[in-house]
Formats: sequence, structure tokens, C-alpha cells
Amino acid sequence: MLELDAITAGYDRRTPVFRGATLTVAPGESVGLLGPSGCGKSTLAKVAALLHRPDAGRVTIDGEGVRGWRHRAPRSLRTAVGVVFQQPRMSADPRLRLRDLIAEPLRATGRRAEAEARLAELAPTVGLTADLLARRPHEVSDGQLQRACLARALVLRPRWLICDEMTAMLDASTTAALVAAVETYRAESGAGLLAVAHDRVLLTRWCDRTVEWSDCASGAGASGRLPVPSGGAAG
Repeated sequence: MLELDAITAGYDRRTPVFRGATLTVAPGESVGLLGPSGCGKSTLAKVAALLHRPDAGRVTIDGEGVRGWRHRAPRSLRTAVGVVFQQPRMSADPRLRLRDLIAEPLRATGRRAEAEARLAELAPTVGLTADLLARRPHEVSDGQLQRACLARALVLRPRWLICDEMTAMLDASTTAALVAAVETYRAESGAGLLAVAHDRVLLTRWCDRTVEWSDCASGAGASGRLPVPSGGAAG
């Protein structure tokens, strides 16, 4: 279970972006998080991905409470969560070829020997040819680079996947291809998914259930209670 309990988070403790967010994703479940720009969805996604320390609240992954964030989080928890961001060019090292970008988490965790096998598995799933894998980020389109970023998120076989506006910058065909790749991985692995987006139609079709950010006062509890933004600014 991926559990976010009473999370308060932001970038200035005096003015948190939101207060008291509670959201639960079960193993194998896909949950969509829908809300307007600036309400804090991306900040909550970063908390779930262990990339942003909350000011208050508790994050639990598979029954283990999170006590460290970013590089201080235990490796077992860091590798349990894969994340794909909205803007691939902001999250990709421009010096790396796509094949090296995808394999980067394997090298970082001392599993370099698995790289070729995982590339062979993932490249067809996300629609990357050998020619594209040999290129650097500036030599491919946003959609092609996002395919590589998705493969990078999947390369360590995470039990949880966070997609933060993964398809916001993409055309319909690329969106469909990436969603299909995520669903293929989920079907094979049983991973849980938290998908953040503005697109209600996409989330309704993609996810088992969709949580409205503005439903914070509904008392929905672990099934989807989320807070009204407290006045800060965030994605």
C-alpha cells in the first residue's frame, strides 16, 4: 500500500502549498488525481516519490514508514517508486544518449550488468528503436524523450509508479502509446499507479478511480480525501 496521511507540504514552512492531504493507492490499483494548476498536485506527487520532504504527515510504502527523503531514503524504498515528470527535458541529462539515460538507475544502484537485458525488454514497450536509443535528448522530439523517461522510471521494476502530467505536452497518438506502455507494465508487475493530470477524460478512461482535489471537505478518508490549497503556489 502507498499511503499519504495528513500531508502538509510546501517550499516555505510559513506558507505551505496545502495542508492535510490523505490519499491511498492499493497494490495493482490506478488512481487519478485531478485538479487545477497551482493547487499542489505536483508537490504531493514529489512527496509520494520521496523527492520532497513534507512539513507534516506520514508516508508509508508497503507498510514501512518513510523517514528519509531523496538520497537519504533507504534504497529499498527509493527503488520501489518510479516517477515520470511533465517536462522530459527538465529531467534528462542532455549529455547522455537515450540508452544511457534509461540505464542510469541501474548504474546508480550497482546493477550495470542488467542494462542490456532491460533495454531489450523496455525499448519495444515504449516504442524506441535502436536508432533513437543512440541519440541524445536534443536529437529527439519531446514525445520520444518522454518515452525514454518512462523506460527509465520502469527500469528498476518499481512496485509504485507516479506519473505527474506525463502526457501533458504530447499529441494524442503518443499519449495513447505511453498509457498503453504503463498499462502493460502494470499488468505484468501488479504495480500501483498514481496519475496526476488536468485531463478528466484521460484519467476517467485510464484509472480505476479519480480523486478530485477539491473534494477535500467530503470526508472521503483514505479513499481520496484531499485538501484545498492553503494559498501557496505549486504545480
